[in-house]
Amino acid sequence: MDVQRTTHARVFAIAGPAMLANLTTPLLGIVATAVIGRLGEAHLLGGVAMASVVFDCTFWLFGFLRMSTVALTAQARGADDAAEMRATLARALVVAVAFGAGLLLIQGPVTAIIFHLMGASGPVSDAAKLYFHLRLWSTPFLLANYAVLGWLIGQARAGSALGIQTLINTINIAATTALVLVFGLGIAGAAYAAVIAEASGLGLGLFIAMRILGLGKMKLSRAVLFDRGKILRLMAINRDIVIRTAALIAAFLFFTAQGARGGDTVLAANAILNNFALIGSFFLDGLATAAEQLCGQSRGAHDRANFLRATKLILGWSCAFALAVALALALSGGALIDLMTASEDVRQTARLYLWLAALAPVCGVAAYAYDGIYIGATWSRDMRNLMLAALAIYFLSWAALQPLGNTGLWLALLTFLLARGALQALRYPALLEKSFAA
Repeated sequence: MDVQRTTHARVFAIAGPAMLANLTTPLLGIVATAVIGRLGEAHLLGGVAMASVVFDCTFWLFGFLRMSTVALTAQARGADDAAEMRATLARALVVAVAFGAGLLLIQGPVTAIIFHLMGASGPVSDAAKLYFHLRLWSTPFLLANYAVLGWLIGQARAGSALGIQTLINTINIAATTALVLVFGLGIAGAAYAAVIAEASGLGLGLFIAMRILGLGKMKLSRAVLFDRGKILRLMAINRDIVIRTAALIAAFLFFTAQGARGGDTVLAANAILNNFALIGSFFLDGLATAAEQLCGQSRGAHDRANFLRATKLILGWSCAFALAVALALALSGGALIDLMTASEDVRQTARLYLWLAALAPVCGVAAYAYDGIYIGATWSRDMRNLMLAALAIYFLSWAALQPLGNTGLWLALLTFLLARGALQALRYPALLEKSFAA
């Protein structure tokens, strides 16, 4: 197919809905915390918080389902390969269901090991295990939703993807409130709400997919679905993205662990400032999602000029949003700190490091943009290797800056963000030449 020229409007047709989805998702955590908090049981609130952290890290790893599906769908669309677009969705759903079923089969030992290692008090661990065990039943639906959402974004149907995510979030909020406060199911009600919401979202997603494809086009031969070359390529891409994501999680867990060594006040201040840094990621990640689709489609169509234009627009708009967020944090960060904590010690400590948190979006802008570009182009092996190199630079920087205490820790994190983007930028020209060779 002839790929449309990448324009500012096309960038935001994808990035806009992705940004909105990113901004509304934290509402789930806020509502769940508020609803469970109304029960007046501190151990229940602690249990939900602990289990949610485990879920967030686990499902962050499974983000490869969405990323690889976006890239491969966009490339198939650019190559005008309708059969491969259908097969990409089917393969992603098979992988999602397989992983979801696998997690359910091993949930007993996994639950016992994780919460033993976390070392919480008996009541908190019991509450966390109950919530975790029940919410695990949402896993097959959640992972299948990753596949469907990635497929829709890969076809530049970001509005439909936003609609599904909005439905999931709305049902989750409403069901949590009803099951916990009205029907008195307590912490179990919050877990059941997640299962109901993810199942509803998957139902809507599959309905939309069938409307797009038509019932008669949903069928695929086994030879197409289980094409050995395509399966091996999918597995290689997913493996590389998992390793890359695990390294990213390790970097932020290390940051949290080292901050905790500075005492409770420093840990609390860093937690507040990390939330500020996340604000920038909501916007930058939306633009990275646009890069996945636009660069993937351009590579599938072997359109070098459009690929270059997509890269230029994504980098330009990412820089603009990063600077805007950094400026907003610098100007209003103090007021936000006062809003988030009543502790004067935490307020003063957070203000000491506010300027470092405000720099995070600027330092990470290239990393976010190039992540989207690399995923869309399926340069996953290089993205993995460069992430591991940046992680090594992070640890070396921390070792050198350790005498500066928490300031050194923040500087090491900013160095990590800069290194990720710089290494990808340096590698980009060679990969571009290789991918678009005549």
